[in-house]
Amino acid sequence: QVQLAESGGGVVQSGGSLRLSCAASGFTVSSSRMSWYRQAPGKERELVADITRVTGITKYVDSVKGRFTISRDNAKNTVYLQMNSLTPEDTAVYYCKALWSSYEYWGQGTQVTVSS
Repeated sequence: QVQLAESGGGVVQSGGSLRLSCAASGFTVSSSRMSWYRQAPGKERELVADITRVTGITKYVDSVKGRFTISRDNAKNTVYLQMNSLTPEDTAVYYCKALWSSYEYWGQGTQVTVSS
């Protein structure tokens, strides 16, 4: 059974950092395209970052370039999102997504709140 479990969200002051984790089970993150999305209140869900399977090429939305880093630990079967220099505009629920064997799988989300 494929499962994704996010953790690491919380409340942080503007300029602070958080690291989100997405622990996967039922498949290997190295064989899947892994992504982080976020959804702020009243807004559509947007792609924040992703990492390709095998080669691990990363991509970011412009608003987080230079501040966020997506990575994976194949031994722990976990994907991370390191978020630095956070601003109130980064406040959202963050979701992990896996594209594996032509199917999409989503985690339950973790809340990130950045106070000014």
